[in-house]
Amino acid sequence: MNINTRPPPLPPEAFRRYDEAPDEVFYQHPRFVTHIDPPAIETVTQLYREYLPANGIILDVMSSWISHLPVENEYTRVVGLGMNKEELERNTQLDDYVIQDLNGNPVLPFEDNTFSGAAICVSIDYLTRPVDVLQDLGRVMTSGAPLVITFSNRCFPTKAIAVWQRLDDRGHVDLVERFLLEAGHWTEIQKLDRSPVPGVSDPLYAVVSRCI
Repeated sequence: MNINTRPPPLPPEAFRRYDEAPDEVFYQHPRFVTHIDPPAIETVTQLYREYLPANGIILDVMSSWISHLPVENEYTRVVGLGMNKEELERNTQLDDYVIQDLNGNPVLPFEDNTFSGAAICVSIDYLTRPVDVLQDLGRVMTSGAPLVITFSNRCFPTKAIAVWQRLDDRGHVDLVERFLLEAGHWTEIQKLDRSPVPGVSDPLYAVVSRCI
């Protein structure tokens, strides 16, 4: 895609889900499990080493009980935004957290130009308003700040959006790039296949960009 041209919005049916019940119901019970295997998790951590500033203020979007940030890095502050209070309280990598359903309200509760890096790990496929979220994420991040979006081929199928379920792995990478382009706040978009051991471990893909 031409980074100077925003793609047209996808139709509303692209963002429908099998389970349209309120997300607060689905996420009310904590899930202290990992959603990708250890090699894929270590790949996420390595991506964070490469792209997120070690002394930065980091936003972990759609956070859970583990953020996968490298433990050797001393970040100035790490803030998690997620859906389950028990999971966020268990996350020892967070300095603070906010509970918010981004599908209900995509406006982030932070001041402009607050964060010097952000991550969305294995969760982008659950956003019913991903472009709105990515637009506002661009507001709260500083110019040049990196955003690392990672995903695999696993999901909660009843909560993943319809267009995600119709695509293969390459299609998922292109779709995330499309969301970023449509949001309009992002540049230097990189599409990465960082699958640790193809055919053995979980695949791991990333779309990395920087805030304009």
